[in-house]
Amino acid sequence: MNPFSSLKNWLPDFTDLRRLLLNPSVDDQALEATLAAARQRQPLPVIWLLGKTQAGKTAIVQALTGSPLAEIGTGFRPCTRTARFYDYPEDAPVVRFLDTRGLGERAYDPDEDIQYCESQAHLVLGVMKAMDLAQEPVTCVLRQVRARHPTWPVVIAQTGLNEGYPPGQGHVLPYPFDQDDWPSRLPADLSRALVAQRATLGTLPGSGPSRWVPIDLTQPEDGLEPTDYGLAALWAAIGAVTADDLRARLGADADVHDLFARTAHPHIVGHALAAAAVGALPAVGLAGVPAIQAKLLHSLAAIYQVPWKGRQIAEFLGFLGTGIGIAYLARLLGRELFKLVPYLGQSLGAVYAATASGAVTFALGKAACYYLRAVRLGERIDATTLRAIYTHALTSGVAMLQSERREGLPDQVTP
Repeated sequence: MNPFSSLKNWLPDFTDLRRLLLNPSVDDQALEATLAAARQRQPLPVIWLLGKTQAGKTAIVQALTGSPLAEIGTGFRPCTRTARFYDYPEDAPVVRFLDTRGLGERAYDPDEDIQYCESQAHLVLGVMKAMDLAQEPVTCVLRQVRARHPTWPVVIAQTGLNEGYPPGQGHVLPYPFDQDDWPSRLPADLSRALVAQRATLGTLPGSGPSRWVPIDLTQPEDGLEPTDYGLAALWAAIGAVTADDLRARLGADADVHDLFARTAHPHIVGHALAAAAVGALPAVGLAGVPAIQAKLLHSLAAIYQVPWKGRQIAEFLGFLGTGIGIAYLARLLGRELFKLVPYLGQSLGAVYAATASGAVTFALGKAACYYLRAVRLGERIDATTLRAIYTHALTSGVAMLQSERREGLPDQVTP
């Protein structure tokens, strides 16, 4: 007899999730504690931003997170007296940025910040404004860090390229810096500045990879297209020197086309990873995972500016269907029972629990994006399409979590 066949008689839908959506403030402290535990179990890849003041570090963070809707500047928090960290997304992060005060500033001794950041980072992202040749404070720290950590990857972004353009000139297209003859294709002043910066740094100590990536991140009103010039090359450089595929975690998948969905994607991934981390804990997942999922759905509603109301909650969960609801509850209950089986439950059961929790959370988020977008635009919601999105995302979520387990995160490093 199927032990879950009786669920139809007493739990026909997403009961816990519905209750938590209707009461978003239920046990906030417990939810925050659950998310905190998930963050501890899911170490974040850490990108250390290193550069002078006004070099463009914050613009790079905003470009990498892909979220113009996010207030990046106010999201930074102090971690030393003068260094700051930024977790993105804040409630269920998938990456952490470390930002130091501008190197070379008068009366600023960066030693404390450097020591702290070295104990945390997985990747050093140096930032140099292209037309600023006084980069000795940055190059000096990069050399010292690589001397102490010879295998560390280093990416150097050369920013503000447009400051080296003659009046009226735009970006050189196509992006030329992947070709050996790029210096000859640029305005002379800009070409000389970029080459001079590279010569000043020279060859870094150690065997770790290093990449130079010229970029220009501008606003639409600046009249330069594209506004994210070189961003794809920066992603490629980060991907080439790290084990983590940050673009897959931060950037949207191939099915995403609009700004809201691109903004929502890292929130979905972050909550899915948090649910997977919590789902592997005996007795915690049954209560903690629905709370994380409810928090995700409220976050998505805020992004799409469509609040969850009783009618919308019933409609969304109803469109998913009773069958999916029962499968959802069977996963929650089944994995909890499985985890309590001695020996087997502590190993295979934990893997199953984590995968099921994370994949279902990922699928709920992707289905909610379709639903919230349709509500926002006043479009007809097709139940078949919504269920297909859920099913496809469930498979994608399982693949993502399996990849996380295979690759793992880089080990925390110490100075």
